[in-house]
Amino acid sequence: NLKKIIELIQGYDIEAFLIGGYVRDLILKRESKDIDFLTIGSPNKLVEFLSKKIKNSNYTIYKNYGTALLKVGVYNFEFVGSRKESYVEKSRNPIVSDGTFFDDIKRRDFTINSIAVSLDKKNFGLIIDSFNGNDDLKNKIIKTCSKPNLTFSDDPLRMIRAIRFASQLNFDIESLTFKGIVENSTRISILSYNRVSDELNKIIMSDRPSYGFKLLHTSGILKIIFPEMNNLHGKEKINNHTHKDNFFHTIEVLDNVAKVSYSLWLRWAAILHD
Repeated sequence: NLKKIIELIQGYDIEAFLIGGYVRDLILKRESKDIDFLTIGSPNKLVEFLSKKIKNSNYTIYKNYGTALLKVGVYNFEFVGSRKESYVEKSRNPIVSDGTFFDDIKRRDFTINSIAVSLDKKNFGLIIDSFNGNDDLKNKIIKTCSKPNLTFSDDPLRMIRAIRFASQLNFDIESLTFKGIVENSTRISILSYNRVSDELNKIIMSDRPSYGFKLLHTSGILKIIFPEMNNLHGKEKINNHTHKDNFFHTIEVLDNVAKVSYSLWLRWAAILHD
């Protein structure tokens, strides 16, 4: 399907790129069912055209965000028109306006998600890596494209996403980026719980979820989004007997469950058992 979509895009009068997570996972040789495209100009008519040409597909236009989603079986092909974004302090919903290719690349969250591949016939396959994301992939580093305080203040969800990527990929978070997470952790409170729980579930479903929970705890985010679990931390002394640290015990149990089961609910049972 991807090959056919690329061929159809090349016959359509629009400049387009593969971008983001799919390119990252392609370089890392990880499977991905979510494939992102960046178009210079609105993607709406393109996606409508593609849906007519591809059997068993359907599409959704998100006018407020300048994006469109084409679904083909289990695969999601998301198209976004190049844009600028600006934010107001008490919301994570951006004010969106049209922008250039580089305007769009600059608004990306992390360097590893900012690599683009040209789909134009003249320079097909050309890699555009404005923020040296490929180097950070090789060095296993999560790093923001812009200054961390700006990135995380604008969109606080990116702090949990940084931890989620670190947990999923077994990467380190670059020191200034992690410092930005710590300094902006209280901004998490403006997020809807649906968005937070979606990221949290992805951390839980990583191969070694304890790593993500340690980062959530150390950064100060865990006490905001899941105070009951944060409160498990610390050894307790009763009648001169020191009890185990239930936080580290819990994430050890979670890791043990993760080795034998891909059930999200069984992993949640491990988290909640104490």
